[in-house]
Amino acid sequence: MQNKQVVKKLLAVSAVAAMFSAFGVQAQTSGQSAKSHTADSMHSTSGASGAAGATGSGTAKLSAADKKAMMDMAVANMAEVDTGKLALSKSQNAEVKTFAQQMVDDHGKALSELQTLAQTKGVTLPTELDAKHKAMASKLEKLSGDAFDKAYMKQAGLQDHKATHAKLQKISKNAKDADVKAAADKTLPTVEQHLKAAQQMSTAKAGTTSGK
Repeated sequence: MQNKQVVKKLLAVSAVAAMFSAFGVQAQTSGQSAKSHTADSMHSTSGASGAAGATGSGTAKLSAADKKAMMDMAVANMAEVDTGKLALSKSQNAEVKTFAQQMVDDHGKALSELQTLAQTKGVTLPTELDAKHKAMASKLEKLSGDAFDKAYMKQAGLQDHKATHAKLQKISKNAKDADVKAAADKTLPTVEQHLKAAQQMSTAKAGTTSGK
């Protein structure tokens, strides 16, 4: 009888001990899981903030001078496209119209590429011409015939391309951002070709006039 009571007590003690042991394991597992989750959360947060920081610093790398360079290139391209379209609608001269179409095509392509670059750099490009080019376009719109052709080739063909060529050379030399420099370098040969064509047309025109 006494032995049975001792056995019962031992069984009861064993059962209680087993319960505590199981509880301890569960608590430890829960604790480790919580720690692991917290660590993962912290790692995820720091990773996200790190990525955001990298993006932010990437945008911030572009200097004010490089941003202005991109805006200047955009205005130059827009001006050639706009006056080129005007020449296509107003000129009756085949050579002038061919030159104008090349301006629309080449500068339109350069502008499109610049807009794509601007998006990656976080730069907002101008959507309209500056005061100087607006005034030039306004004068051209009032002209027609040979007077228009001469004014268009002199202003958009010669003067603008000389100014753009000098500006691109300066950007290529001074740009801090490799992509901005590359954009200027890529456009330079095209502008040189346009300028040469405009000079040849101007010389041929002058020769014809003097021959008369």
